[in-house]
Amino acid sequence: MNHDEIRELLHAYADDELDLVSAREIKQHLQSCHDCRQATEQIRALSEALTSDAPAYRVPAHLRRNIRAALRREAKETERSFSPWMIFATGAACALVLFAFVFSQTRTSSGNAVVDQVIANHVRSLLAMHLVDVASSDQHTVKPWFDGKVDFAPDVHDFAMSGFPLIGGRLDYLNGKTAVALVYQRNKHPINIFILPASGAGDRSPTSSARRGYNIVSWTHREMNYWAVSDLNETELRNFVALLTQ
Repeated sequence: MNHDEIRELLHAYADDELDLVSAREIKQHLQSCHDCRQATEQIRALSEALTSDAPAYRVPAHLRRNIRAALRREAKETERSFSPWMIFATGAACALVLFAFVFSQTRTSSGNAVVDQVIANHVRSLLAMHLVDVASSDQHTVKPWFDGKVDFAPDVHDFAMSGFPLIGGRLDYLNGKTAVALVYQRNKHPINIFILPASGAGDRSPTSSARRGYNIVSWTHREMNYWAVSDLNETELRNFVALLTQ
């Protein structure tokens, strides 16, 4: 493998996803190439930072107080008129409240995990010098490139006239599935647009969030999920998303 081919495989090497022969060849290359060795160390450091702290959630104080108050009320009523059914009903109600809370937190945690992946993929594309697999500003070149590589046809447009030129596209991996990544630029700020089919959800308006210095906008449109991520400021990123959703 030449130097450019090895650069494209660094993230897979750092994640131990290569076969033994390829991994050994890259390992030998890293001994003599300072740039590739430094890039590999950065990829591993990023991976460790994203996976070291698992999210944990504590039941809010007001919910704990409400449950305790409900238990005390039921205990007083039980003293006046003992009823096993009341005890069961109270326990079931408390369990239902806790289940609803845990379920909502699980959905939030799942959404946060996808956002973490979006950021990690964006940073990895910059570190590994692998922004695009097909480099072109022509939407009629970029869109057909994905034919046969994914089981959906992404919408591809060039917004150079609005200050957001198309740079190209690549295949990526998001939430356990092969995803389309379209790359745009705004005043030297790369913008990654990740696209995956939605699982039976209707259209969802764009929502913004910020994490680790990056702005993320996510939305659902025409049975497709979208994530836009960049270090571009939130206002300009939302202006760009407005172009995409039109």
